[in-house]
Amino acid sequence: MSHPLPSSHSITATILERLAVIEHTHAVRILYACESGSRAWGFASPDSDYDVRFIYVRPRDEYLRIDLERCRDVIECPIEGVFDINGWDWRKALQLLFKGNPPLFEWLHSPMVYRAESGFQAAMQPLILRYYAPLPCAWHYLHMARGNYREYLQSDQVRLKKYLYVLRPLLAIGWLESGRGIVPMPFRELVEILIPPGALREAIDHLLHIKQSSEELAWGPRLPALNDWIEAELARLAQGPALQPTDHPGSEPLNVLFRAWLPEGRRQ
Repeated sequence: MSHPLPSSHSITATILERLAVIEHTHAVRILYACESGSRAWGFASPDSDYDVRFIYVRPRDEYLRIDLERCRDVIECPIEGVFDINGWDWRKALQLLFKGNPPLFEWLHSPMVYRAESGFQAAMQPLILRYYAPLPCAWHYLHMARGNYREYLQSDQVRLKKYLYVLRPLLAIGWLESGRGIVPMPFRELVEILIPPGALREAIDHLLHIKQSSEELAWGPRLPALNDWIEAELARLAQGPALQPTDHPGSEPLNVLFRAWLPEGRRQ
């Protein structure tokens, strides 16, 4: 079932209004908010949701409590129409940065930023570079590719958008294995750099055309050229990505950053 889309000029305003309501309702301050899904990756359908993700900070005293009933570290809003909005607490975000969480790195490199506190992105950038761990990220992408391929792409009729949720993580692994650093968000960039002109590139271009011009739930027959490439990549990766572990910088840089951005404690 597709949702009626708001007019294009009102989308950002509506998102900003909803973020302001979240701040007021939950007594938090949003440090950063971005688009995280297919719109940020560059292959949205006309009726794709807006997957808005944000990082928020609570009042300083909330982080100094010793009781066991600590506040939840996520804010999850009910999906309304095309808007899917939720966020992570500042402490949780930094804990996930410490663990090398790939979705968080993608949020912080989104090409669609709705809000950012002054100086926040500049403060995060050196920490992103220090904590980005290619091997754990590659395993995350491999798990995603295997699961989506097994679940969605082995019937005669398939949900076509699921190809993109297998192709993108496999290309992300190739990007990491080639030593190019942090995986870029735009799917087109991965394709143009990693897939040479030819039948496979043409099949991907055809898939993107279908995805971007059809309703979100479009189905169709399997695309053999894509299935063949996916199966070959999954076989190649049967023993895991061709990457080595990297040194971990420890937690102290994140402790410093955490304290710096608490309310009434942010460095000017």
